[in-house]
Amino acid sequence: KSIANYGASLIFFFYGLKLNREKLKSGLSNWRLHLMVHLSTYLIFPIVVFTAYKLFGNENAHWLWVGVLFLSAIPSTVSSSVVMVSIGGGNIPAAIFNASISSLIGVFLTPFWMEVFFSSGSGTFDVDDVVLKLVFQVLVPVILGLLLNPKFGTFAEKYKTKLKYFDQTVILMIVYTSFCESYADHVFDGYSIMELLTLGALMVVLFFVVYYIISFCTYLLKFKHEDRVTAVFCGSKKSLVHGTVMSKIIFTNNPSLGIILLPLMMYHALQLVICSFIAQKMAKKSKELTIANG
Repeated sequence: KSIANYGASLIFFFYGLKLNREKLKSGLSNWRLHLMVHLSTYLIFPIVVFTAYKLFGNENAHWLWVGVLFLSAIPSTVSSSVVMVSIGGGNIPAAIFNASISSLIGVFLTPFWMEVFFSSGSGTFDVDDVVLKLVFQVLVPVILGLLLNPKFGTFAEKYKTKLKYFDQTVILMIVYTSFCESYADHVFDGYSIMELLTLGALMVVLFFVVYYIISFCTYLLKFKHEDRVTAVFCGSKKSLVHGTVMSKIIFTNNPSLGIILLPLMMYHALQLVICSFIAQKMAKKSKELTIANG
């Protein structure tokens, strides 16, 4: 467990080390787009899920609902968001800025939403303790890495593939131990295959509900095509890396962690498949707009 904790902090240190200050600065100016992305990640998502919980939640699936709300409150993913925005012809500097800042905002807003959920009658939650742990295990390593970027940024860029394998190994370790502990405590015994398939279908529904809300908002706000692409991809995606690491801090020693992570793992896999198709369609539209504008 301690290896996983140190590994998680190293993930965020290398994440900060890879952040290029100039690329972040170049994405600063478009405040309407930034606001749309972060409102999608930290307001639209939690409200949609929390409303669904109030309408359809039941105690038999309590920890699955905890997992779905946790999914709704975590930061946006970085690398795949930027890749999808790039394919779809979106605003890449803004995507880098928003996806990067999202993880820092999550240090404070993810615990806030979990406190809202638990205070609604689902238990107790020490938000101050969680925020403090997230600051030391997530925020401090990121800031340290960012400060060292001018000196060691080229090193991080040179070995980014190996660092990606390191990230994946640590995440796999956390997920594996969580699922092993949940199986050992017979946490999965109360769930059928049909319930898990239903969960997968609901994750698809959740994605499209949020996706279309964001799309509608960008049309109302008359966003340019490239900003619309950035808003829908950065605002509708969730990070497996951040979510897995945060879950170890928020749900420390919880035997149901395997169940709590299940919605996130399903959503993460499904969002990649769905977004890849949407990105291809947006790429065609970007080409058409480029030709039309001469």
